[in-house]
Amino acid sequence: MNDVTRILADIQAGDLAASEKLLPLVYDELRKLASAKLAREKPGQTLQATALVHEAYVRLVKDGVDRYWKGEGHFFAVAAEAMRRILVEQARRKRRVKHGGGLVRVELLDIASPQKDTADRIVAVDEALNRLSVTDPLAANVVKLHYFAGLSIDEVSQALGMSRATTYRQWAYARSWLKSEVESKS
Repeated sequence: MNDVTRILADIQAGDLAASEKLLPLVYDELRKLASAKLAREKPGQTLQATALVHEAYVRLVKDGVDRYWKGEGHFFAVAAEAMRRILVEQARRKRRVKHGGGLVRVELLDIASPQKDTADRIVAVDEALNRLSVTDPLAANVVKLHYFAGLSIDEVSQALGMSRATTYRQWAYARSWLKSEVESKS
């Protein structure tokens, strides 16, 4: 049993001090996940990878949360889901009138070519993903880990315990399904 798995078991048993030992062990991997996701975001993103990691970690180990993890891979899958939810919440917040609504931030040099607001796209993908998770939860999990968490297909297959070929087929199917759903709603 590696250190991360042992500490996760201690946290599940109710050892609050164990959660302080976990962060240094998983921080670099969580930071890679967050950086990969944020690298695909539109320039001007106000959320930094460090803040995303910290917010996700707090949600994972806070009191009153069911903390049952089957191992290291499951922990990172749950962390990826937490990061996805944080990014979706932020996208929804940015769409609110109070926070600029449909306004697009424009840099002085970009006035001639404003960029498309990606907050709407993130929310549309999340809504479609929720519909997909009802009909095909496995494909939805592949999307969450690959698209939202930034894991490679190999990392997703390892986290979900399936072959690379199966993971790739699930990704191709889900990507096509989501594209069709998002485009039909726009």
